[in-house]
Amino acid sequence: MVMKTGSEYIESLRRLKTKVYAFGEQVTDLVDNPLFRPHINAAAVTYDMAHDPVTEDLVTVTSHLTGKRINRFTHIHQSTEDLVKKVKMLRMIARRTGTCFQRCVGFDALNALYSVTYEMDQNLGTNYHERFKEYLLYVQDTDIMVAGSMTDPKGDRSLRPSQQVDPDLYVHVVEKNEKGIVIRGAKAHQTGIVNSHEMLIMPTTAMTAEDARYAVACAVPVDAPGVIHIFGRQTNDSRKNGQIDQGNARYGIVGGEALTVLENVFVPWERVFMCGEWQFAGSLVERFASYHRQNYGGCKGGVSDVIIGATALIADYNGIAKASHVRDKITEMIHLTETLYAGSIACSAEGRPTPSGAYFVDPLLANITKLNVTRFIYEICRLSHDIAGGFIATLPSEQDLRCPEVGPYVEKYFRGVASVPTEDRIRVARLIENMTGGTALAESMHGAGSPQAQRVMIMRQGNLEQKKKLARILAGIPEKE
Repeated sequence: MVMKTGSEYIESLRRLKTKVYAFGEQVTDLVDNPLFRPHINAAAVTYDMAHDPVTEDLVTVTSHLTGKRINRFTHIHQSTEDLVKKVKMLRMIARRTGTCFQRCVGFDALNALYSVTYEMDQNLGTNYHERFKEYLLYVQDTDIMVAGSMTDPKGDRSLRPSQQVDPDLYVHVVEKNEKGIVIRGAKAHQTGIVNSHEMLIMPTTAMTAEDARYAVACAVPVDAPGVIHIFGRQTNDSRKNGQIDQGNARYGIVGGEALTVLENVFVPWERVFMCGEWQFAGSLVERFASYHRQNYGGCKGGVSDVIIGATALIADYNGIAKASHVRDKITEMIHLTETLYAGSIACSAEGRPTPSGAYFVDPLLANITKLNVTRFIYEICRLSHDIAGGFIATLPSEQDLRCPEVGPYVEKYFRGVASVPTEDRIRVARLIENMTGGTALAESMHGAGSPQAQRVMIMRQGNLEQKKKLARILAGIPEKE
């Protein structure tokens, strides 16, 4: 068992034959392509920090299966301390990268499948849990990056999977034999998928008996035959050949999402963890979603720390840092950030063991946290825009700054405080622009599920009848027979 370093992770990607398309062409050099390298660099940080004495307490942990030290991103939570340390780790890494480092989705998929396969076996007499534990040992031993693959294209949202005109709009089983299954369909918005090693496919919604062939969970290499990745556009993807205009040139914006097509992909039985057990599809979705929504006060808290820092810098460079309204707005940004973080810590501290022994977050508080993200991040970004000024959206390009003919004008007329180099002011402005708009902002809304998905869970977990009972007791209204 060896925990990879960042460079070992990057080199391992070179050995894959991942089929990726971007801008209408197949990518021939994934690792060194400027479209993908920032996302790869961000994921590599999760490997390097496991070897840093300063950070290893949060990024490494003892495996409950082997007793050996492993990267926390391959771990199954064994206590509320594990859940809390996860959130602290995510904030710490987000502070360093200022972006999505992509391993959380697979981390949450591992934990969701661990407990749900156990409960499936207990209720149905299947053997999925032991099969999954063998896969988990492989993940821990090789320290691979696993992408969690839940979201289907869905087609007509008013129809169930089995009712769609095109059956491929939800991933489904098209064939079973003695060796395994064949699946077909696609997974959308796949964070970090092109620079992962494997994907854990899960159903995306609760199902009925008619949807049984769509109730499938399995592990598939990202470069398996029949797997095609179509990389999504990002806010700054036409700026990748420069540096300043990218904003966060080393680590990129969000997680490099893609549409992953599964064109009759074979999966051996040892990598299949659900196949037709539709009764447990909803449980798997809810468990994964709650784990993933737990994360957001950690990772978005860390990203917001960077946004707050950049906003304070631009206030310095603009000469307005001492203005009372600026200080009030930055205080509000800090307040909102720490409120998000508090939610993630709370849902972790209130976690409890599942029948498998693995720990699960408080789902109500996890969903509250993510719903707050869909509002608070927008307000944090709005306040950043307010303080920074409109020039973050109208700056000339890096090429103009470097141009002998017009560069001196850019240098002269985009200077703020005289003691601060114009380029420094431009760099911070580009960082704010890229971290607070476009792809990054939309991800805060829809990552880990839409706001409505969180509202559904909040109403389901909110115990409204108990609250009505409390009110009846205090109002002196007798219980009905």
